[in-house]
Amino acid sequence: MSTANLPIKKGESSSELIQLVSFNLGAEEYAVEVLKVREIIRMTPITHIPNTPPSVEGIINLRGKVIPIISLRNRFSMCSTDDDQHTRIMVMDIDGKLMGFIVDGVSEVIRISSGEIQPPPSIAAGGVDQDFICGVIKHGEQLLLMLQLDRMFTSAEQDAFASFG
Repeated sequence: MSTANLPIKKGESSSELIQLVSFNLGAEEYAVEVLKVREIIRMTPITHIPNTPPSVEGIINLRGKVIPIISLRNRFSMCSTDDDQHTRIMVMDIDGKLMGFIVDGVSEVIRISSGEIQPPPSIAAGGVDQDFICGVIKHGEQLLLMLQLDRMFTSAEQDAFASFG
């Protein structure tokens, strides 16, 4: 069952285990449901497309499929950095469409109970631009922001991505 349909209540206890892939952008850690991740690949040459939003890096050919590549750093208004040996593209299923997301590094697959997911703070929950933050997880000494990347795009952006592949 997807956590997208779970009501998250403070202090809720549940035995349902959820697997997440954690990744980092700079010093911040994020997590997405492992079932949405199709594969994680090393950086590959990206074909840039003119007149696209700044967060759209371009497209790649992955085994015969054309996949749009999104820079999460740009999408989150973070400073750009050079790619290094840790930089990865997370190929994810976003509403039935494969999309790649550039991240600084992929950390680990973690298992948590759904009761460990706290609701996002009200400062994040109210903004339409931050609707994709669906929870906060305490993992060791770090807080992970749980994301639903399919909520990140407007319907116009989703229509534009549908033209790829």
